[in-house]
Amino acid sequence: MAAARIRGPADVVEARWQSLRLSWRWMHAVHQVRSPGRPFPGIVSLLEAAAAQPQLRRLYPITSHFALLFSSSISYPWSVEAGSIEPLCNGRFEVRRRSPFTVIGEVGTAEEAVALVLELLPTGSEPVSTASADEHG
Repeated sequence: MAAARIRGPADVVEARWQSLRLSWRWMHAVHQVRSPGRPFPGIVSLLEAAAAQPQLRRLYPITSHFALLFSSSISYPWSVEAGSIEPLCNGRFEVRRRSPFTVIGEVGTAEEAVALVLELLPTGSEPVSTASADEHG
């Protein structure tokens, strides 16, 4: 991440996507060894589906308690865009609007959840800023 920060915000975002995908794959593999047969939330498939979408791929991904959020800033305090997606224990995904904070849907696949979040992105926000929240004023 330090090397990416030297190269600029776009590289920080890309490094974060790669880091999250690798670390969650590793955690899933460890879970399968330690707790065979116990379900693991669908965060890995969710990250893959979200990473495949250019509009989301420009945002800094954040995970918290298995939920995936998307920030237009690359440092804390986050500036969360659109909403969040949480993989549920039953294999489904819950999508929440950021403001006002409400559940807008529960869907069966990561791709469907990503499609709902894409609909929540502000219109006309092309391209999404990767500046820190302090730089937004």
